[in-house]
Amino acid sequence: MPQPPARVRTPEEIRASIEQNRQELVVSIDKLRAEVVQLTDWRGLIVRHQQQVMIGAGVAGFVLGGGIAAVGALVFGRKARRERRALRG
Repeated sequence: MPQPPARVRTPEEIRASIEQNRQELVVSIDKLRAEVVQLTDWRGLIVRHQQQVMIGAGVAGFVLGGGIAAVGALVFGRKARRERRALRG
């Protein structure tokens, strides 16, 4: 089936179309900018989830502290045992 010939737009219609597209682009960019600001607002995220952040920090401190204590016990505990054995004889 043959297609009807394309309608030729006037220069005013083309300008109006360009202006409409420009305005839509401005709105889209403003929305995108607002979303980027919201997504990169890590301070606001911490404030909104302050309890979870504090619990996570406490758990991380406990795990790190326990790990450091365990390593210390391995390093210094062996040395102390060797010294005690050497003194015993």
